Amino acid sequence: MTAFWALLKQLAIQALMQPCKIRVGNGMLWHIIALLEPAAMIEPIFSTQFRRIGVMTLVAVYLVILAGGIVRASGAGMGCPDWPKCFGQIIPPTSESQLPPDYHAIYAGRGYADTRFNAVKTWTEYVNRLIGATAGILVFLTLLSSRHYRKSDPAVFNLSLAVFLLIGFQAWLGARVVANHLNPWVITAHMLMAFTIVILLIYAITRSQRDSLAGIDVRRLPPRFKTVLQVVVGMSLLQIAMGTQIRQAMDPLIFQQLVHGDGGDRSVWRESFPIIFYIHRSFSSIILFTNLWLVWKIYNNIDRNSPLFRFGLALAALVVTAILTGVSLDRLGFPAVVQPVHLLMANLIFGTQFFLLLVYRYALGNS
Repeated sequence: MTAFWALLKQLAIQALMQPCKIRVGNGMLWHIIALLEPAAMIEPIFSTQFRRIGVMTLVAVYLVILAGGIVRASGAGMGCPDWPKCFGQIIPPTSESQLPPDYHAIYAGRGYADTRFNAVKTWTEYVNRLIGATAGILVFLTLLSSRHYRKSDPAVFNLSLAVFLLIGFQAWLGARVVANHLNPWVITAHMLMAFTIVILLIYAITRSQRDSLAGIDVRRLPPRFKTVLQVVVGMSLLQIAMGTQIRQAMDPLIFQQLVHGDGGDRSVWRESFPIIFYIHRSFSSIILFTNLWLVWKIYNNIDRNSPLFRFGLALAALVVTAILTGVSLDRLGFPAVVQPVHLLMANLIFGTQFFLLLVYRYALGNS
C-alpha cells in the first residue's frame, strides 16, 4: 500500500507541474507503466557473473589460438582427415590397427596426399577441436549472461551475440580447412576470425565494467598518451599482418618437410622468404620502444592498484617475450615449438593494447 500511495503522490505532483502531459485513457496507462518499470541498471551480481564467464571464454579462445598454432607448426592439420569426426569416429584411434584395412585407399580417393596414420598428429588435432568445442560452449554461456544488459547497455548483448554467431562461422571455417587440404588462405582466414572474436570479447567484457573503470584517475598521463596508444595498436595490426604473410611463405616448406620429408634445413629457410620478413624483423624494434614508452608513463602516473597499471606491466612482459621468441625463430632455424608461442604473444599483445585503450577511454568518461 505504501508503494501504491507513493505512486499516486508522484502522479499528482507531475499532474500539477506538467498537466498537459497527463492524459486519461491509453496515455495515462502507459505513463503508469513507465513509472512502475524499474530503472535500466545492471545488478552487481549480474555484472560480476558476466565478467567471470567472459574472461573464461576469452582464455578458452586464446587456448584455441595456441592449439591452432601448435597444429599448424607440427603439421598435424590433417591428423584428422575428416570433420567433425576423426577417421569416421567420435573418439579417434590410437593405433593403425583400429582403422579399416583399406583406409589408405579411402582417403587417397578423397584427394589426400598423405594417408599415413600418425597417432600424435591425430590426437594433436583432436585436442585442438575439443578446446574449440569448449570455447563454443563458453561463448554460448557468455551470450546467456549478457541478456541482463539488453536494457542497461544493449551494446554488450549485441557484441556477445556477434561473438556467438562468429564462433559458428569459425567452426564452419575449420571444416573448410580440412576440406581444402590445408589451403594457406583458408588457414589464415581461420586465424583472423579467431582474432576478431577475441577483440569483440574484450570489447564486450570491458564495456560491461565501464562504470567501475570510470573511477580510474588518468589525469597525470600526458595528453599525447592516447595518440601514441592508438598508433601502437595500429602498428601491432600491421606487424600481425606481415607475420601472416611470412607464415604463408613458410607453409609450403613446412608441408614438404613434415609430409614428404623434403623441406631442407630449417636454418636456411629465410633465404627464400620475401622482403617483408626483414621489414617485420626491423619493425619489431620500433614496436618495442613505443610500447615501453607507454608502460613507463603508466608506471609513473597511474595508481598501483589500477587495472591500467597491472595490464601495463603485462604489456611490457608480453612485448619482450614476443621479441625473444622472434629472435629465436630467426637465429635458431625456426624451431616448431617456438612458432605457436610467438603467434600467441602477438595476439595477447594486441588484446592487451586494445584493453588499455578502452580503459583509458572509459576513465576519461567517454562512452
